[in-house]
Amino acid sequence: MKVQIVDDHETNLLLFSQLVQAVDRTLEVETYADPRDGLLACREAMPDLIVVDYMMPDLDGHQYIEHVRRMPAARDVPIIMITAADERSVRQRALELGATDFLSKPVDPNEVRVRLKNLLALRRNHLKLQDRNKWLADSVRDATKVIVDRERELVMRLARAAEFRDPETGGHIQRMAHYSEIIARELGESEEYCDLLLKAAPMHDVGKLGTPDIILLKPGKLTESEFEVMKQHALIGFKILDGSASRLIQLAAEVAISHHEKYDGTGYPNKLAGDAIPLSGRIVAVADVFDAFTSKRPYKEPWPLDRAVQFLRDQSGSHLDPGCVAAFLRRWEDILAIRAQYQDDTGPDMARPDVWR
Repeated sequence: MKVQIVDDHETNLLLFSQLVQAVDRTLEVETYADPRDGLLACREAMPDLIVVDYMMPDLDGHQYIEHVRRMPAARDVPIIMITAADERSVRQRALELGATDFLSKPVDPNEVRVRLKNLLALRRNHLKLQDRNKWLADSVRDATKVIVDRERELVMRLARAAEFRDPETGGHIQRMAHYSEIIARELGESEEYCDLLLKAAPMHDVGKLGTPDIILLKPGKLTESEFEVMKQHALIGFKILDGSASRLIQLAAEVAISHHEKYDGTGYPNKLAGDAIPLSGRIVAVADVFDAFTSKRPYKEPWPLDRAVQFLRDQSGSHLDPGCVAAFLRRWEDILAIRAQYQDDTGPDMARPDVWR
């Protein structure tokens, strides 16, 4: 620990240095006859205890304490001011400025040692508490990160489980999730929201875990009754994810139940319209529709990009949120980069019904 002594008399500096060393020889002592040098030293490295005389030329003890207390690192550093015994008003002002204790001239060596010892013990305990609080904060942060990482891993594993039942590719999942993040950022959403949406979007079709294979894997067009069963995947996905305390899984549940709603109110399962549809659902709808039509499937060839873009424009205001479509198109270069980065996985061809009707 380090003790700073500021006094314009060399004799006093020597005396207090010896008294400090008598308390604990391991203490580092800095002495300054010029208070301005003492302030510079505080800015470079804050001491653990400061002893400052009141009567000094150019910068008195009050001014010194005031300057020191303005430094963030000095908030909890004990400061002892040396004053004459009868200077009550001086002491009161020093307390207002942040002095911790006083020593009266002429000083009593025994009193000095006791006061220094007590204040240094207080400083040590405060530093220990600071270290413990930091350790606790670091531990909580690390534990929270582990929980969040495991939570996100669980979400991705659920999304992967849905992929095994739904012949859409892993490339589709990655692309539509990143498209969704791009739209959210272009709309000015917070960093936290964009990050959560990136991780929640892959869960949009998790409800297909509950869709019968005879419907999910049917190679031809679905009948009306079969399509009604297919539509239940939005509600099933919501039921799988609903009720979690996790903000990520809450958002995934919101995406699952709302990404097939249409802006004009003709979607499913709740026929919501306009801003009544959660923003996450409106964003994911644009990302999912675009990638569905521009991807190769066993039952169809991919649409050319210009045709898919025209479809988005045509559906803007009816199927799709105009603001989300516009945000998507404004970031066209980023969309193309995502398409190039996340290619479809290779694997056995499997047909599935087109649910975009």
